[in-house]
Amino acid sequence: MIHKVKTILKHLWLDASDAQKALPADMLQRLALRIAASEGRHTGQIRIYVEAALPMSYLWRLGQSSTMKALTRQRAVMQFGKLLLWDTEHNNGVLIYLQLAEHAIEIIADRGVDRHVSTHDWQAMAQRMSAAFSAGHFEDGLTQAIGEVSSVLVAHFPAAPGSKPVNEQPNEPVLG
Repeated sequence: MIHKVKTILKHLWLDASDAQKALPADMLQRLALRIAASEGRHTGQIRIYVEAALPMSYLWRLGQSSTMKALTRQRAVMQFGKLLLWDTEHNNGVLIYLQLAEHAIEIIADRGVDRHVSTHDWQAMAQRMSAAFSAGHFEDGLTQAIGEVSSVLVAHFPAAPGSKPVNEQPNEPVLG
């Protein structure tokens, strides 16, 4: 019970301003440029969503029927849906979700991409990024994430030679 209270307090303590401090405007702009450059090489769509903490509606479920890992995953899937990443032409949208309170990372991919990449491979990508995030090096970790996701998308959804990229989603990371 005490662990749950501590976790809830940690999440209540953080807000959107903490996400803005961790990822200032100039960093967000550089990440958006990296996403745009990546999307010139494939037909996929990459989005980044960063939030400081889980909403209270998620935290109430902690310990009853869900672990923090499961709640973070549920939240990432919810944001994937809200951002309409499931609605890309080739079903190849990918969300890189970062939650600061728990240093949690989730990669959510649409069904077109998921059929080419195992859950284990997505988890391994997230593990490789976690060291940078835990050290507070958010730009390095997100740049690595963009690179790894791009490699998957280029391998399975390459842009046609000479084609103009179609940008179905904004490139700017979202701070929630």
